[in-house]
Amino acid sequence: MRLARTHRAPALAVVLIAAALVAACNRGNRYVPPPPPEVTVSHPIEQEVTVYNEFTGRTQAIETVLLVARVQGFLRSINFTPGTDVQQGQLLFVIEPDLYEAQVEGAQGSLEGSEAQYRAAQTQLEITQAIYERSAGSRTDLVQKTQTRDLAKAAVDTAKANLAAAKLNLSYTHIYAPFSGRIDRNLVDVGNLVGSGQATPLATIVRHDPMYVYFTASERELLRYFEIRRKRKTVAGEGEPTPAYLGLATEDGFPHVGQVDYSSNRVDPDTGTIELRGVFPNADRVLIPGLFARIRLPLTREKALLVPDAAISFDQGGQYLLVVNDKNTVEYRRVKRGALIEGMRVIAEGIETEDWVVTIGVERARPGLTVKPKQVETPKPPSVDPTLP
Repeated sequence: MRLARTHRAPALAVVLIAAALVAACNRGNRYVPPPPPEVTVSHPIEQEVTVYNEFTGRTQAIETVLLVARVQGFLRSINFTPGTDVQQGQLLFVIEPDLYEAQVEGAQGSLEGSEAQYRAAQTQLEITQAIYERSAGSRTDLVQKTQTRDLAKAAVDTAKANLAAAKLNLSYTHIYAPFSGRIDRNLVDVGNLVGSGQATPLATIVRHDPMYVYFTASERELLRYFEIRRKRKTVAGEGEPTPAYLGLATEDGFPHVGQVDYSSNRVDPDTGTIELRGVFPNADRVLIPGLFARIRLPLTREKALLVPDAAISFDQGGQYLLVVNDKNTVEYRRVKRGALIEGMRVIAEGIETEDWVVTIGVERARPGLTVKPKQVETPKPPSVDPTLP
């Protein structure tokens, strides 16, 4: 009997230990909710901003001329270095002038002969008229002498016209630069026959300063501009040119400043766009014809709310922001986006200045969730318009 009691005591201890372990395990598996996620929130920035439209276009020389041979002859000389600047009035090409000089001399001689005949006919007419007035001559002689004088005068006029044409052809043998600019390579070498049957292209001159940029705006952009102009909210006042900013493919921002100087008088029905043109100073010759260009035009300047562009999310309904209310609960706000300015996005509709917008940790927040907000102040973006404060 003593032996049996001895074996039951350890067994009872094992049971008690097991029960304690089970109770401890039950206490360890009890669910404990996680702490609310931390997010960074800030108020929208209220700032006066310039709203821009951006376009793409191509540069084009403000003046371009194709020099051609207007008279036939052998090219005698080329008086420029290809690819260099030439000045207005500079001699560029000479076509052999000998034939045309001879034609001028012949036309000059014909004119002198016609003038001599005219003087003789005029003298004979005066004599005949004096005789007729004394009733000593016939009227028929007077009419004949008048006709002879008139024909001589017409011959003089014809000779003058022939001389002018001969001089004009002679002037075409010397080709001068019509304006200052950069000349391309010569398309014909010395010794070749030019102007035979048609005008022969010789070279091209372009004027680089200033430089044009042509681009197109959509019908929607045009109508939006008209609406803003009716409300007198455009950056450029009535009658003032619209400033324009240009950037090349390898440039940051829009360092070239000019203005819009032309818009077409109609919308192209095939493309639904209207053509516009900007003109930009180009003293440093950075702009050359044919370059791809980015154009920015200021549309309006007014108060707006801005948030970091990264804070905006998208779903099937469009764009939205997450806002934390006074109970630290996340709310869903559908918004209407505006222009992007230095990483900050204009919000046209959907939020107010006192709202706390989730700017960091958007992926950890969802509508209805309680969060731990960290309130910070969003830095204001710098101005992107060098002409406006």
